[in-house]
Amino acid sequence: MNQQKIGKYRWTICAMLFFATTINYMDRQVLSLTWKEFIAPEFHWTNNDYGNITALFSIFYAVSMLFAGRLVDRLDTKKGFLWAIGVWSIGAVIHAFCGIATAGILTGNWFVGFEGAKEVIATVSNTGMIINVSVTLFIFARFVLAVGEAGNFPAAIKATAEYFPKKDRAFSTSIFNAGATVGALAAPITIPFIAEAYGWEMSFIIIGALGFVWMGFWVFMYKKPELHPKVNAAELAYIQQDIIADRKLVDYVEESTTKVSFTDCFKYKQTWAFALGKFMTDGVWWFFLFWTPAYLSSVYHMDSTQSALPLFVLYTITLLSIIGGWLPTYFVEKKGMNPYAGRMKSMLIFAFFPLLALAAQPLGHITYWIPVIIIGIAGAAHQAWSANIFSTVGDMFPKKAIATITGIGGMAGGIGSFIINKSSGVLFDYAGQNQMVFMGFKGEEAGYFIIFSICAICYLIGWSIMKTLVPTYKPITDL
Repeated sequence: MNQQKIGKYRWTICAMLFFATTINYMDRQVLSLTWKEFIAPEFHWTNNDYGNITALFSIFYAVSMLFAGRLVDRLDTKKGFLWAIGVWSIGAVIHAFCGIATAGILTGNWFVGFEGAKEVIATVSNTGMIINVSVTLFIFARFVLAVGEAGNFPAAIKATAEYFPKKDRAFSTSIFNAGATVGALAAPITIPFIAEAYGWEMSFIIIGALGFVWMGFWVFMYKKPELHPKVNAAELAYIQQDIIADRKLVDYVEESTTKVSFTDCFKYKQTWAFALGKFMTDGVWWFFLFWTPAYLSSVYHMDSTQSALPLFVLYTITLLSIIGGWLPTYFVEKKGMNPYAGRMKSMLIFAFFPLLALAAQPLGHITYWIPVIIIGIAGAAHQAWSANIFSTVGDMFPKKAIATITGIGGMAGGIGSFIINKSSGVLFDYAGQNQMVFMGFKGEEAGYFIIFSICAICYLIGWSIMKTLVPTYKPITDL
């Protein structure tokens, strides 16, 4: 009798996670690609105003991650993901109406279109009021966006744990996580041109609408593998190979269905290792994501369309992060390491690449392509690191706790991002206004050199903390 061929439906689910993450990052990028050229002149924003918005987004995202992971574990993967992408798509679209709302609040004239709002705001002489009202409205829109976007990674990591065995999780995670890169890649070659042709408001509406399209596919395509008619018996056995192997152990205990409390999660060093690793490194990625367009504008005087090609090249380089998913599989299959040891060795390798950021500003005087390429390499290293740190959760925690632990780590990462984004906005304004000099750099360039230097060492510090807390593979069996 011929052995049944292993199906590949798990990769269809991985593709859905990839597209969700792509949309997630495109929605997140619209503001960073439109504020400097289109929004700031209308509302009189400074770097500090933008820094406040991005920093508060990070805090909203951080706190929401804590509850989003919990909610995804309660609702389960399918409903949890629908909730997440529905909310963040609404949040993305709300941004477009901040101009109309600003005009309405300041003048009482609510019944104007996008262009009419610009004309009304231009008649207001109190720029301080314009700044305060518009920034508050954008903060609210970012709040809604953050609440929804916080559910993406807990739901995606949970789906990956349901559809892939441990040895393949880093690779599948690196593939769907590459959606962050593709989203960031697609953004600069679409969003500025939409804003230029149709107004910055339409860029939020058009990109925000993509999430609703994704929801239509997800409703019909996702079921747990043991219930899905497109997952054959051979593929199900492959997916559940860890469970099958564990059941053969003498001391095997079937995973309970008891709900996990936050208090229980914080009792384990594994939770703290994951959370502190995220705290040290997530802010680096978010800094590059939110501030690179402004960096090219401030230091190299590029407008949003001129920076499209450098940003496209930068994010193309970050696609190298897929190697981050393959490398631990190599260590597990070829070197006989357990999954955690393979991931930690891979993460140590990736932690050295961001050190190149130390040279980004010093070599930038030769050509802007040098910092662009260096930031791209650092971004690829981050995404490779990210795929593996996410997978450590599935390695060590039972499935019922995966989204909750992922949310805790996401909260820690969001706090780290708040610190770096808020600090960057204040530093860049201070450096520019006071023409600060540091290590031979002057003005905003000095500020960027300081932040690049901090970003360069965060991964080695994060890895050292994780290795100290969890030196060897220790799965949680009593949760």
